Formats: sequence, structure tokens, C-alpha cells
Amino acid sequence: MPVDNASLGRHAEPCQQVVKQAIHWLLRLRNNHGNLRLNRQCEQWCAEHYEHELAWQRVQSLQAELSHNLCAVPGAQVAFHTLENSAQGLGRRQALKLLSGALLIGSAAWLVKDTAAWQQWRADYATATGERRGFQLPDGTRIELNTASAVDLHYTAQQRLITLGRGEIIVTCAGSDEGAPSVRPLRVQNRDGIYEPFDARFILRQEDRCTRLSVTRGRVVVHAGGHSFDALAGQSFLVDQSGLRAAPTLDMDAGAWLDGLIVTRNMRLGDFLAEVARYRPGFLNCATDIADLRLSGVFRLEDTDRLLAILPQTLPVQLRYRTRWWVTLERAV
Repeated sequence: MPVDNASLGRHAEPCQQVVKQAIHWLLRLRNNHGNLRLNRQCEQWCAEHYEHELAWQRVQSLQAELSHNLCAVPGAQVAFHTLENSAQGLGRRQALKLLSGALLIGSAAWLVKDTAAWQQWRADYATATGERRGFQLPDGTRIELNTASAVDLHYTAQQRLITLGRGEIIVTCAGSDEGAPSVRPLRVQNRDGIYEPFDARFILRQEDRCTRLSVTRGRVVVHAGGHSFDALAGQSFLVDQSGLRAAPTLDMDAGAWLDGLIVTRNMRLGDFLAEVARYRPGFLNCATDIADLRLSGVFRLEDTDRLLAILPQTLPVQLRYRTRWWVTLERAV
């Protein structure tokens, strides 16, 4: 089945059909160990599109998790144990069927867990990987969405609620709602808390284990962990379901992405690449021996390949492109 690159390029995650193709390649390579021709064909398939590469990474990762009891998928461990220890007694088709069933169950669980593409499709406002967009809401409130972000609006006669499903948002209040903010208060909600602004401008960034709140104007009342806290202009906090705590000082400008920039101040290379990776599909990483190198500067986001090409000019590193979407940095030799 031909792959529509224009269509797939709009999504940050591989579709289920591509995941199944990756599983098929894994099964073929597993049962033809040492076949160099088959390995080259798989590498060519991975290079055809970033979704292929990403699906291949995820399926390999899933296999490792299942093999080491790190992923509790019903039936998967039995399948792998049987395949590893009783392969001699299984016919090729039986082994393929057994392993395929385990991987399909696991990949289905992964697809359900990783809902970025689904959230983007169903959200009221959303951005794809690398995309940044601004929206004016019905009450005059302005929201800016960073890369791979999604929000829903719940505006009724009683409330104005913005729900951040994923990603990062800048909210700029339009002032009171027809002179009666207590009648229809504006609130922003995500998994970690509720944020009630008063003539404020603030940034919410939803991370893996917490949410970073940065207030640039006015006051935001944070409701989290069963308590309420005031966050004032110039303050930053980390919020989770236990409450909030002062955020460590960032080594980058929290809101520079609004202007299409990453502005760093003595930032670790490993952290910088993790930030750049948010704006491009595929895999981006560096060797551990250079992760602690530091860099400062202003970097433009519209072309992340060009951005990466600048790094060897200022740091003792070199770029390694396995494919267009799989990039690692190593120490220059």
C-alpha cells in the first residue's frame, strides 16, 4: 500500500498501518537473523518516511520491554518465553503467529496510550509537531499554542473554561467578562490543577510529571492539591496534584517560542536537544560524553535542520544522520 507522505507529515505519531508494517519487519528479521540483504531492505523502509523510523523505534522498544518484564501486556510474556525457549519445536508460521499476536496486543496498547494524533483531531484548537498558532476566543481572550498542543473550550452561561490536553499555551486575558468576572470566571484547567487569572498573562507547559506555570503579568490563582495559591508576575511554579513549589530558574526564555525562537543561557546540550526535538518529528539525541556541554544563543525554529547545522560551528560536535528523521550528535574527531 503506497504511503501518502503529504498526509502522514501532518501527524507526529505513526498510524496503526505503519506500526503493523514495522512489526512485520521485526518478525522477518527475527526469523532471518544475519540476513544482510533483509537488513538493508529494512533500513531502506525506515528511511522512506519519518513515521516508518518512529514506528520501528517504538516496536523495538516495545519488544525490549516485553522481553524484560517491563510491560504487563496479557499473554505477551508467555509468547516471548515460548518463542525464545521453544523455537526449535515451533514451525515458522506458528512462531510468527505467536510473536505477532503478542506484539499486536502491545502495539495496540501503546497506540491507545499515546493519544497525540487523536487529541489533535478531536480538540477545539490544536497544533501539529513544529507548528505554533494563535487564536482569539469569543470573549477576547488570546491563546497561543506551542508545538504539539491541544485545548478544548467549555464556554457556557456560567463559566469560561479552557482545558489544556497536552503541550504548552500562553493565555492573555481580555479583562473582565462584561464587567462581571464573578458571574463567568475565566479558568484554565489541566491534569495538574486549575488556574484562575486576574488581568494576567501566563504560560502553562504540561510536562511528563508536572506543569510549569510562568506568570508574566497580573495574578493567577492556582487550585491544586486541595489548596489555593497566588502566583504573581515574575514568578514560576511547578504544579502537580500534590500542590505547587517554586520552579528552578530556566536556562532558556520560557516564552521565546512565541517569536519562533529558542533563547538559551548556558544550557546543557542534552537539554537543548530535548527542547529542539519537540519541534521536529523523529529521533534526536546526543552521546552521553557531550550531553553536559553548554551553549548560549538565539536559535530560530523555522528550520530545525539548519539550527542543528550551526552547532558544530560553536561546539566540538558532529552530526550523524542515520535518516532524515534520526539524528544523533557525537564528539567531533
